[in-house]
Amino acid sequence: MNEENAIEIKDLVKEYKMYARKQDRLIEILFPKVNRHQAFRAVNGLNLNVKKGEILGILGKNGAGKSTLLKMVTGVVVPTSGEIHVKGKISSLLELGAAFNSELTGYENIYQHGQVMGMTNEEIKAKEQEIIDFADIGEHLSQPVKTYSSGMFARLAFACAINVEPEVLIVDEVLSVGDMAFQEKSITKMKEIRKKGTTILFVSHSLHAIKNFCTRAIWMRDGQIVLDGDTGFVTDEYKKYMIDNPREKQIQEKIEVIEKEKKKKKNDKNKSIRVEKVTADKEVYDVFDDIYITIELENLKQIDNYGVGLLISNSKGEITTAINSVRIDQFIGKDEKKVTYKINRNNFAEDTYYVTVSVCDEKIMFSYDKVDYATSFKVKVPRNHFGALHSEGLCSCDYEIIKEG
Repeated sequence: MNEENAIEIKDLVKEYKMYARKQDRLIEILFPKVNRHQAFRAVNGLNLNVKKGEILGILGKNGAGKSTLLKMVTGVVVPTSGEIHVKGKISSLLELGAAFNSELTGYENIYQHGQVMGMTNEEIKAKEQEIIDFADIGEHLSQPVKTYSSGMFARLAFACAINVEPEVLIVDEVLSVGDMAFQEKSITKMKEIRKKGTTILFVSHSLHAIKNFCTRAIWMRDGQIVLDGDTGFVTDEYKKYMIDNPREKQIQEKIEVIEKEKKKKKNDKNKSIRVEKVTADKEVYDVFDDIYITIELENLKQIDNYGVGLLISNSKGEITTAINSVRIDQFIGKDEKKVTYKINRNNFAEDTYYVTVSVCDEKIMFSYDKVDYATSFKVKVPRNHFGALHSEGLCSCDYEIIKEG
């Protein structure tokens, strides 16, 4: 392994078996020579070197292979073929709290998490107060984690993961945990880690975050790298592809994506909850209008108490708003087929906005379904008025959730 590199990846492939029916999997187990599956390559012959201290931003639409790549680097997922070499201690912000024991208190879980990361008790003790202060959950620290709200769970898990001083940090779109103040604190902490020379792999849908935080970027599509280079150049090219295409091409791409998703959903019998349809009640809103975004769901396995979240991006591809029902401890029940987000008196700047919808479990640890750019809307600002929402970075908004059976 080259001394300058923190990560070296060669000819990496991750292939999944896709079954049309549950019984086809059993048939293959009983009769090994019988083939009843289709092969899907989430990562396809990828080659990548990351230098020590480099901050690599990873862009790509849902299904491009970004998260699969990160999971293989951290060792959560085993490659089908190829090589991965990582030099140094890794900490990942992928599945927050994966090392937690729900029966233990928050304080006890700080030590358990540190031990899983290979730290001694003395090293954990030295970081203990920093973790406690960062999580800022007060007296709940002495209570079992199973009694925590989703927000408290995420704050403690993030605090543990971010304060172990790793040599390689893996981040997959998790900077939206907690309230706005906690998000700002998380971003500040990430910048401190960057200054220490930590190598970081950073997946985000925010072009603004990639451009301003990373030293290099790659654009992934269909499990491969289609562009690698300066962050400004890569993000601009990705933006053109996602937003600035001619309208006819955009429409055709959306049709192709929709048809692909429909076909995938027919074959995907393992998906428990599906996003069936996403609509805004109007195409164009005035600033200070209420905005209604309705998500229609199909709950195939009657799962109870899950969450639905929205990421709203502007025409530059920057995420301006991130909200999730779990963050405010409103869970969606198994009998509810429609969820409507009402954004009260929107304060968006004049622009076109794109809505991504995700469905997660009650701890925001597992994703049941996600649809990028599911719908869009425009906001108009009358002359002599200004939308209060800043065009860069995450911004708060007043919203409520309406659930229907």
